[in-house]
Amino acid sequence: MKKVLTRSLLTWFLALAFFAGLGYFVVRLVMNADEWAQLPMNAHLSASGLAQAGAIYDRNGVVLAQSVDGERVYNDDPRVRAAVLHTVGDNSTSIATSIQSVYRNDLVGYSFLLGLGLPDSFRSTSDITLTIDAEACAAAYDAMAVNGYKGAVVVYNYKTGEVICSVSTPTYDPLSPPEIKEGDETYEGAYIDKVISAAYPPGSTFKLVTAAAAIENVDKAAERYLFCEGSSIIGGEYVTCVEPHGEIDMNQAMAVSCNVYFAELAVELGADKMTKYANDFGFNKTFTIGDNDIKRSVYDVSKADTAALAWSGVGQYTDMANPLHMAMICSAIANGGSPTKPYMIKDVSSFFKFGNILPGKSGEDGEKMMKSSTANKLADMMRYTVTDHYGDSMFGELHVAAKTGTAEVGDGTEDGWIVGFVTDNDCPLAFAVCIENGGFGISSAAPVARAALEASARSVRGN
Repeated sequence: MKKVLTRSLLTWFLALAFFAGLGYFVVRLVMNADEWAQLPMNAHLSASGLAQAGAIYDRNGVVLAQSVDGERVYNDDPRVRAAVLHTVGDNSTSIATSIQSVYRNDLVGYSFLLGLGLPDSFRSTSDITLTIDAEACAAAYDAMAVNGYKGAVVVYNYKTGEVICSVSTPTYDPLSPPEIKEGDETYEGAYIDKVISAAYPPGSTFKLVTAAAAIENVDKAAERYLFCEGSSIIGGEYVTCVEPHGEIDMNQAMAVSCNVYFAELAVELGADKMTKYANDFGFNKTFTIGDNDIKRSVYDVSKADTAALAWSGVGQYTDMANPLHMAMICSAIANGGSPTKPYMIKDVSSFFKFGNILPGKSGEDGEKMMKSSTANKLADMMRYTVTDHYGDSMFGELHVAAKTGTAEVGDGTEDGWIVGFVTDNDCPLAFAVCIENGGFGISSAAPVARAALEASARSVRGN
């Protein structure tokens, strides 16, 4: 009797386990079938599907990718093809964040019930219109390519959130992708969209965060003067500047990028306040653009001694920043404290649309990063930095507020940064440029920013 009871219980247990597993599989199948279909091991399905996939356009209706006579083709201009590669993608899924990777199933008309088995004439393929401008991207790419620069360029409308220009290098022509071998320095990082998926030491661009923390916590911080001799011993270590700056206030310290000034502020504020304001500015948080996570910017001084805390205030120590996030910070400064969320998908059109692509929401606010009064003070400082130190002609006819940075990478090289925004009312553009091994941002990143901004301004202004 006991054996019969034991066997019955075991049978019931196995039956329940079977149906529980079956239910779990069905739920996962319904929720994840489209993702499974586009995994690399199923590339034979998705690759063949691209031959009938929907088109991808820029903001002006310029074709970036389309299917013609059973073949996937790309823009006629090789400059444009290379410039928008990381945004659009190629025939593979190597660039994981690209439109043709993330939304491949929608582009090819994948059906949960029939897979890719529908006749071409009945497939619900999607056409996608992006917010980027092909010529603006090509202009930024040209400015990078002429010097063989690697890095990232992003420009977006800080009122609407539309990304106008997004370029990552190194890149390649999707019509003739190279065979990239391990250790090939020429194409190192070619499969990574560095605008979205990379982070770099921010260098002096982080002084915007330190300045904001000081403005809101130190009495009359913006008016405080400090005498810079070119170096200072903080926590037993030297913090150095490029040259002695003499007696300067915060406005002047931002313009000449005085390390001593902001290092001493960081120590005075302390680790807790510096961490709070870094977090308020979006460090240690994950932002998204479309269905992609943006690489986290990192600020962590939990194990920092006094010297390390000082260096963290000038964007060194272990600080890391993502280019798109830095552009968002500039958007917040331009908008009085709150950034506008960036997006790249402007419109989606298809016949019998059942996909998951959603156009971006224009002008959607992100979490407030700082007080409006603080944002206004930072905006004035950044504008003063351009007019007093860089020269207003650096950006041609555009009026720009900006901050450069030169970040020590740790291997004896330095990355060059520039971040900022255009103050002209008819051209609300926030931007960030990071040049790997570029040295001084004023000499490497600034010319690239100018090329990207001038072309983006023509697009926004419609001329």
